[in-house]
Amino acid sequence: MDIRSIFMGLAFALMWSSAFTSARMIVADAPPLTALSLRFLISGLIGVAIARAMGQSWHLSRGQWRSVAIFGLCQNALYLGLNFVAMQWIEASLAAIIASTMPLLVALLGWLFMGQKVRPLGIAGLIAGVIGVAIIMGSRFSGGVSIPGLILCGIGALALAVATLTVRGASSKGNVLMIVGLQMFVGAGILAVAAMLTESWQVNWTPRLGLAFVYTTLVPGLIATWVWFRLVDRIGAVRAATYHFLNPFFGVAVAAVLLSEQIGVADIVGVVIVAAGILAVQLSKVGATAG
Repeated sequence: MDIRSIFMGLAFALMWSSAFTSARMIVADAPPLTALSLRFLISGLIGVAIARAMGQSWHLSRGQWRSVAIFGLCQNALYLGLNFVAMQWIEASLAAIIASTMPLLVALLGWLFMGQKVRPLGIAGLIAGVIGVAIIMGSRFSGGVSIPGLILCGIGALALAVATLTVRGASSKGNVLMIVGLQMFVGAGILAVAAMLTESWQVNWTPRLGLAFVYTTLVPGLIATWVWFRLVDRIGAVRAATYHFLNPFFGVAVAAVLLSEQIGVADIVGVVIVAAGILAVQLSKVGATAG
């Protein structure tokens, strides 16, 4: 793996993980579903405009439209929507840790329901992931964590894992930005309806809200997605996915620095174990691919 690929992987993990901290800032001053719907609308417009300027087409294949619909619903509306709502009650670091278990959920669901083989190293990684999450949750429960918030984050991670398994292997055929932009429109539409039914327009306009919204829209929303697909093109999806093991570290670190969230010894131990589990699962896939 070359230096440029390593830098891209680190950058993607940091941008992805930082989204939870910026989301926490947003929901402190604005209704979560309304803010997220607006973010998707803006990101989608920018993404589609850039895609058209690059010559990409919105005349997609049936498989590509299926990808747009599934990821628009599961990733944008359910996964991110539920996380935004949950972060009204739970800390960004905890939301990042729960979301980081998605590769473990993908491996587990594929093993249990789709007959996908998991090597011994992968099984060890799944067990380590469960142990790490149990350690973190045990510590947080004693501190009075929000149960509804945890449930929403868990459902969101499960929805993203299901979507990943459902459309695994779908080819973008050069239409990466167009597909990403259209997925954001799907999420924007679904969340706009949900926001009109459940939220009122009450916004506390602050500089922090503005900066967090712009950052979330451009960096995790568009730049991180672009970097991810470029990384996949360079080293393949399986090897690129190994960088997910950094997400718990970065998610906790960014929240501690920018939001002054308290991190205990149990959190650190649990994060290390979860990260090791994610790495083991991904390395087992790399070994299987090489074999």
